[in-house]
Amino acid sequence: MSATPQKNRASRRVLAAAAGLATVGALVAAMPAGAQDRGHGDDHGRHKPASTVDVQLLSFNDLHGNLEPPAGSAGTVTETQADGTTRAIAAGGVEYLASSLRTARKGHPYSITAAGGDMVGASPLLSGLFHDEPTIEALNKIDLDVTTVGNHEFDEGATELARLQNGGCHPVEGCYEKGKKFKGADFPYLAANVTNEKTGKPILKPYTVWKKNGVKIGFIGVTLEGTPNIVTANGVKGLKFHDEIETINKYAKELDRQGVKSIVALIHEGGQPASTSYNYDCDSSGAGDGISGPIVDIAKGITPKVDALVTGHTHQAYVCTIPDPAGNPRMVTSASSFGKLYTDTTLTYDRRTNDIVRTSVKSASAANPKSVNHIVSRDQPKANDMTALIARWNALAAPIANKPQGYISADINGRGSTAPEKPLGNLIADAQLEGLAPADKGGAVVAFMNPGGIRADLVYKATGSEGDGVVTYGESFTVQPFTNMMNVVDLTGAQLVTALQQQVSGSNEASPKILQVSKGLTYTLDMTKTGADRVVTDTIKLNGDAIDPAKTYRVAMNEFLAGGGDGFAALGQGTNKLVGPSDLDVFNAYLAAHSTAAAPLAPPATDRITVIQ
Repeated sequence: MSATPQKNRASRRVLAAAAGLATVGALVAAMPAGAQDRGHGDDHGRHKPASTVDVQLLSFNDLHGNLEPPAGSAGTVTETQADGTTRAIAAGGVEYLASSLRTARKGHPYSITAAGGDMVGASPLLSGLFHDEPTIEALNKIDLDVTTVGNHEFDEGATELARLQNGGCHPVEGCYEKGKKFKGADFPYLAANVTNEKTGKPILKPYTVWKKNGVKIGFIGVTLEGTPNIVTANGVKGLKFHDEIETINKYAKELDRQGVKSIVALIHEGGQPASTSYNYDCDSSGAGDGISGPIVDIAKGITPKVDALVTGHTHQAYVCTIPDPAGNPRMVTSASSFGKLYTDTTLTYDRRTNDIVRTSVKSASAANPKSVNHIVSRDQPKANDMTALIARWNALAAPIANKPQGYISADINGRGSTAPEKPLGNLIADAQLEGLAPADKGGAVVAFMNPGGIRADLVYKATGSEGDGVVTYGESFTVQPFTNMMNVVDLTGAQLVTALQQQVSGSNEASPKILQVSKGLTYTLDMTKTGADRVVTDTIKLNGDAIDPAKTYRVAMNEFLAGGGDGFAALGQGTNKLVGPSDLDVFNAYLAAHSTAAAPLAPPATDRITVIQ
């Protein structure tokens, strides 16, 4: 095992890209045997079947390789109490997810388990260090029937995605366990709207059909059309991403022609409910209630042939009804993230029409669809096979994962912070500036960090035997699992201003992406205004001086932002690029330089961006 896994992770994207899409065709052939007939077991009884059958659909999304219970705020769900107050409940971890799903299946002869994408990618060290093989193994044991791809399934490119489906040892790092070859996923990955640019054909099966005793339910899988904007260029090289609505409608028509009248769409795109509580009534009709975001228009445009939508990407929890084009209510669900929730939906299948009897989520009748999110609580027995799996992979990861990198005096929130400016975002940006400020390292005067790249919090409480306040390599990796290479580029002051405006305008206007900035950069964000006007340009200062539109500044950022990712086209216009170490390397170096056991690092102040609401 390499002692510097981040270098392997950084290089593997290049290797995958260099390999081209030679193996992409193998994706289509990657479907496991029997993937077109995914029924669990058979009923050989000779009695006449009832006219309707209740099919249980269990679903979850955005696991992101979180095999162990997520730490800190990332490992809790919010629950609204009867008196209107809320409380945070610890949840998640595959030991508990497996137990929850297995318990839920009892008494349900017709049960399907489906997922809404991002099963892997941006994963903690336990999975990410091994190119997510541990997570695929866990999902096989959990008996996942089908998933769509998410944007993070493309983090390492189409070639690596093919390996996750097909199996085989990693082309660079080989097999991780002596005498064991990675078997790949025994469930189909679906990608109906992702095609090979050269052939125009889907790189994965667009759909699959689950069958049991004459019951047939089709699943169509798509990821968000905007995937190329949120994945590194190497990850999506040679691929084309198509409109979600048009693609689903096309394949729903194809399934219908084949006699498959019951259809579920797995969509890696989502919405924002008015409340973050998992038990919020998403169909309440008060002012400001309900759900917003891309999934609303997508749901309204998908053909009535589709009976339910399992969604993801936004890491939110909701069970809503959104009218289909015929005006009939249709279920749209999402189960938060990291395995903290699962959705239990009843689809009543009519054997005479081969279709789902569909009215509304809230129907009390057993003959109509019902859906509810359940907490994957940590007060239930653990699944022994998952405990053994985690222990096995942890033993392989331990020499790297447990190495101390630095010390903190309290939680430093990143993913768990809902504020535009996050304490951990400031810490990361400061680390990048310090690491790349020396003249021979790039001469950076300011650094930017994309908020979506901060995948967790730094948690004070020990997660293992390291002791409270100790930041291990595994914990810092969990915060920044992409190990993007750092870039330093020339940008004009005008381009810097435009980049700040792109946080809250264009593709980011509806859902702002606020860059985390290094110390010395200050400005005001007026959210009472719209679009680019939200950035009060005459307040933008660097070390107390106004930004000069004509002046050139050396700017540090990760390669994703430097490529114009997340809608920051202005950042992609940089010149005189210098490639530095990985973001994880500079972060760990900063922790080591600025903290000791006797003098731990305190959470930085959040006083760089003044926000007017």
